[in-house]
Amino acid sequence: MPVLLGQALLQRLRGRLEAGALAERLGARGAGPVDLWLHGASNGELTSARWVVERMLALRPDLRIVVTCNSGTARRMVAGWALPRVAVRLAPFDTPSAVARFRKAWSPRALICLENELWPERITQMAGVGPVIFLGARMSEGSARNWGRVAPGLMAAMLGQVTLLSAQDAGSEARFRALGLPARALGPRLMLKARAGATTGVDLPFAPVAARARTVLAASTHPGEEGPILRAFAKAKAAGAVDLLILAPRHPRRGAEIAALIAAEVLTMARRSEGQAPGAETAVYLADTLGEMPFWYAMAGITVIGGTFGDAGGHTPYEPGQQGSCILHGPNVANFAEVFAALDTAGAAVPVTEESLATVLTTLPEDRQAELAAAATRVLQPQDEGALISALMAALPPDQPRG
Repeated sequence: MPVLLGQALLQRLRGRLEAGALAERLGARGAGPVDLWLHGASNGELTSARWVVERMLALRPDLRIVVTCNSGTARRMVAGWALPRVAVRLAPFDTPSAVARFRKAWSPRALICLENELWPERITQMAGVGPVIFLGARMSEGSARNWGRVAPGLMAAMLGQVTLLSAQDAGSEARFRALGLPARALGPRLMLKARAGATTGVDLPFAPVAARARTVLAASTHPGEEGPILRAFAKAKAAGAVDLLILAPRHPRRGAEIAALIAAEVLTMARRSEGQAPGAETAVYLADTLGEMPFWYAMAGITVIGGTFGDAGGHTPYEPGQQGSCILHGPNVANFAEVFAALDTAGAAVPVTEESLATVLTTLPEDRQAELAAAATRVLQPQDEGALISALMAALPPDQPRG
């Protein structure tokens, strides 16, 4: 029976994954050897770490890297970077055989994981080969409680094998230490996403149809958030304060569901996934695609941070702040608690609730948006990463002669 279940699972995966993807998930399709295996979950994590990859390549001209990720979209994105000596594959399943097969195919001598990608099999197998490093590591209070309750021994064993861990904030750092991270492994802090929005000169896919100060972006929203945001926007629009809402869900596959919510509010709509551009009469532009957030930040004078009105813990304020869009956020900012606290203390962001959002949208004129955006830019200055890069490069294995 287990064999039949395993065959059924593989057959189902073959039907869901792109051509060749299952082989990669099983650890095949290697082109090694490489010096380094770098893993990030998806677009956001890998985009935020691109500068680290480029810095390592510049400091180590012979360094060869295989990047892995969990989605085909992220795989295509990294391939599009066309960086020298960098290959990309879908990550192997975290099973003994898949990881062993991947290691045999690529022969990596070190592993770097981004943010909260804690995979026991990868860590355990790679710890027997070379350094295991975490960059911008994040551990929420909820995750720490779960690990401590469900598998404290497993977590302590994993963390005991870590060579270098750079936490994204003091809270994560303390939680990793409490879960078993040795003091020797603790490195300088690094918020990877602090650099993610530091881009200029975005080439927009179409000409804006509304003034930036009258355009609102709801960025990376989750289920349960779109309805209140749509209702608040509709009130502010009826009051003549705003013209366009760009609604960019965290998971674009929810596009049809969100389109139904927009229709229920009797708001005119255009959808990015259907190749439509907004027109003068469009009230809501449903940006149900991946990898295009810089466009929407550049168009919007106001950004409502998704994930902050439910239990998701909130998404990054760095990208809107660094692109000059003023920041509004709900009460749940656990994922970036220190950053949002700094923004709120400096008067560089506006905390709102579902009930107060419409009033705030109605009373944010262009000059006030500019003041908030300028204050956020000052608070969100990228940190000096020199100490972290030095620690990272020192932890990597030395150059290896090649035949």
